[in-house]
Amino acid sequence: MKFSLSWLRTHLDTTATLDQITDTLTMIGLEVEAVENQADALAPFKIAHIIEATAHPNADRLRVCRVDTGAGEVSVVCGAPNARTGMKAVFAPPGAFIPGSNITLKIGEIRGIQSAGMLLSAREMGLGDEHDGIVDLPADAPIGLAYGDYAGLNDPIIEVGLTPNRGDAFAVRGIARDLAAAGLGTLRPFTPAPIAGQGASAIVWQNDFPAACPWILGRTVRGVANGPSPDWLQKRLLSIGLRPINILADITNFFTIDLGRPLHVFDADKVAGSLLRLRHGEGETFRGLHGKDVTASAEDCVIADANGAQSLAGIVGGEATSCDETTTNVFIECALFDPVRIALSGQRHAIHSDARQRFERGIDPALLPAALDAATAMIIDLCGGTASQTTEAGAEPAWQRTATMRLDQLSAFGGVDIEPATAIDRLTRLGFTQAAQTEHSITVNVPSWRNDVAAPFSLDQYPDLDPARATQAAQAAAIIEPERDLIEEILRLGGMDAIPAVSLPVNHLIPAVSLTAKQARIALARRTLAARGLAECVTFSFLDTATATLFAATPESPRVANPIAADLDHMRPTSIATLALIAGRNIARGLPDIAVFEIGPSWPNAAQSLTAAGLRAGSTPLSWLAPARVTDALDAKADALATLAALGVPLEALSFTPDAPAYYHPGQSGLIRQGPKTILASFGTLHPRITTALDLPAETIAFEINLDAVAEPKRRRKSAPDLPSLQPLRRDFAFLVDAATPAETLLRAARGAERQLITNVTLFDRYEGDKIPAGQTSLAIAVTLQPREKTLTDPEIEAISQKIIAAITKATNGTLRR
Repeated sequence: MKFSLSWLRTHLDTTATLDQITDTLTMIGLEVEAVENQADALAPFKIAHIIEATAHPNADRLRVCRVDTGAGEVSVVCGAPNARTGMKAVFAPPGAFIPGSNITLKIGEIRGIQSAGMLLSAREMGLGDEHDGIVDLPADAPIGLAYGDYAGLNDPIIEVGLTPNRGDAFAVRGIARDLAAAGLGTLRPFTPAPIAGQGASAIVWQNDFPAACPWILGRTVRGVANGPSPDWLQKRLLSIGLRPINILADITNFFTIDLGRPLHVFDADKVAGSLLRLRHGEGETFRGLHGKDVTASAEDCVIADANGAQSLAGIVGGEATSCDETTTNVFIECALFDPVRIALSGQRHAIHSDARQRFERGIDPALLPAALDAATAMIIDLCGGTASQTTEAGAEPAWQRTATMRLDQLSAFGGVDIEPATAIDRLTRLGFTQAAQTEHSITVNVPSWRNDVAAPFSLDQYPDLDPARATQAAQAAAIIEPERDLIEEILRLGGMDAIPAVSLPVNHLIPAVSLTAKQARIALARRTLAARGLAECVTFSFLDTATATLFAATPESPRVANPIAADLDHMRPTSIATLALIAGRNIARGLPDIAVFEIGPSWPNAAQSLTAAGLRAGSTPLSWLAPARVTDALDAKADALATLAALGVPLEALSFTPDAPAYYHPGQSGLIRQGPKTILASFGTLHPRITTALDLPAETIAFEINLDAVAEPKRRRKSAPDLPSLQPLRRDFAFLVDAATPAETLLRAARGAERQLITNVTLFDRYEGDKIPAGQTSLAIAVTLQPREKTLTDPEIEAISQKIIAAITKATNGTLRR
């Protein structure tokens, strides 16, 4: 919310300084985010008199000016075509910073003539685009006066950050009301004289959507003369960043900021028929005043004439019925719209306007008649014309309500001891009126402009909650919510800095764990992947539909109803998709070796799951231990297995299957399973169609771990470490098996041959060649035996070996190589 100091003073009668005002605003909860005074940048610039302007002896287009600055005479070389003897101009001395040119002036020579300053154009001062010549001031402009003061630019702009509940503070008058309540002046009365209309309005209202608009007023003003706004109105709007359009449009913008009361004006002669209807949208499209087409749905409230929708009610008007310099008859709209419906319509159409900002937070429902009269009076004053009688549809809603506060809660909940009389006085200054008082409580009437105090609310209670407890909670909330609202008002008016800082209560001497088991696993997975040389990325969880389709997204996959950008309209089916886009951008910028990971949500089957995904492209890092090589699918497998091992997953219980998702290369990928149904991870080389589409190397690999599927490790009582006193021994075996036999089958069979003594089985060689039969493969394994009670004898070792051979032969139909 922006406003100028002079604008604030039109509602607040105060002698307070700017610092007092800004400090008080922050103290009462209206946090000041910025204060900008345009005159500060213009402070060095003074009004000067050109005593004489002669042609430069060494340049045709330059003039040498003798300038009276009020502090003495100086010589200035000027290239402006309008520099002449006797004119008043704006002078910048040496050392001044010129905002429009981004330079700091120095004394210098131009073609042999000294120039000790500069005569300025409007653009050089940062006050517009005019630069055809220097600023030409009236003859009575006082020499030596700061130009900012002379031009009335010494008017600070204050920007306040507001919480969404304070709809009343989205108005200059609302800000002034709070400052007056805080003791910083007196609120000026707002009592516009009622307008006695002449004759019925040429346009009347018909409300077919009362749920969206419970009350609406309007009137016609005939015989107006529209055109540019007067200087004071243009400056007021420009000061807060609004572009002046014409008198009628500027008046509506003025009251939106001044009273927090959005209005709209229709060119009455452009309205088809004599009836304006509020109704549901019917799919029609119209061009809005924001320059874009609006297609109204059945959930939207529109204002329509005989030709169709002309305005998205409460959000944006239409070009077809807008007012311009030809407008002579105008119809004023002053309505009360449902905040929730305004918010939903604004989100659907992605339209952000000052009107929507105020309507969706709630406006003063009792202000409509006075605001309409005030706007009508300003239109007649600035444009002339004759006002009609008021037309309306609906009626003022029953906004009257009370709020009760238990006096002991000021200390018990608010933490401050405040006398009841002081509390009542603060509420009264804010516009509340006392309805009742007992020894232990006070009840007040809530003013119409405070939609956030004692407002209706609903509880989203747990469905299985006991009905008696649910009723009790609802009844308690109905007491507590209004009470807390009043406590907040009383405390903030006394100053936020007067509220003592209180530590949160400590429930236990030893704090509870700060991370859940799931959060701890996420942190462990993050550290593990980082330790393996992957850089963590944090990306959006959505991407464009074309990329999502590449990674097996379906029409049923979740889409974003209101995307922040057109190319971010689809929830990612896998985190690998966003990592692939990152890799593509880095490779395109000369970084060929990529190793990245991300832990975040994805939506593989329309349901959200938490995953840890990684991607590698290019070569392994340079090292003296081994030469760099191109990464392959087994690197992705190793990353996934290392992470699962760190998370406590027993690797010997895992199995591998080749049925990886379609975005992997079918011959260079797989799934990691724990049991037949639980899929823990996928890994492999990306499919060629994806690497081609995203300009990635053909050998790009990736993996993705489903962290939701990783079971929490079983809690076991800590015991002494198992440190066998006997040495382990190793036996190697080589088997001829069918080439299609997975090595995992052989390893699993060997592990199960003697579970008490076999502690590890690893594959250390795979051979295919002319020394073995065609269609077969030689797989060599190393089996580690760990005796525990006694040293194994040769017959015992041979017996175990025979068990291993028998188990593998049965499982693979293989034969032992001799």
